[in-house]
Amino acid sequence: MKKLLSFTLAALILGIGVATAEEQKIAVVDVAAVVSKSAQVQKLKKEQITKMQDLEKWLKTAQADVEKQKTQEGKEKLINKYNSDFAKKKETLVKDYQAKLQAIDKSISDTVAEQAKAKGYSMVISKSVVVFGGEDITADIQKVVK
Repeated sequence: MKKLLSFTLAALILGIGVATAEEQKIAVVDVAAVVSKSAQVQKLKKEQITKMQDLEKWLKTAQADVEKQKTQEGKEKLINKYNSDFAKKKETLVKDYQAKLQAIDKSISDTVAEQAKAKGYSMVISKSVVVFGGEDITADIQKVVK
């Protein structure tokens, strides 16, 4: 009797699990593909390249200024000043980039959620972690993400 009750309970739990899984509509998204085709990400990369080039120009100017100094003391003073300025510029550049990247990430995540809800999906999983299953909605997301 106890075995029959355990068996019945296990079958009931498995049956509920299967029924629940069948009711869920699951989608997969290739996040890397969406990000790489995003106009926002491409624009941010171009901005970052331009800012890095500007920083390189600034460094060359700083090196030239240091070389113009006649005394070792003057050179050391200027090196310390430029090192401090460089650290500040680099920190600002990194913080700005990270903030913009986070905003883009949130925008893409929001778009995925909106599209998934509109199409009746109960779950969206990254394609990189799915071996089999789920409906691939990457192309649909790429069309909407700017």
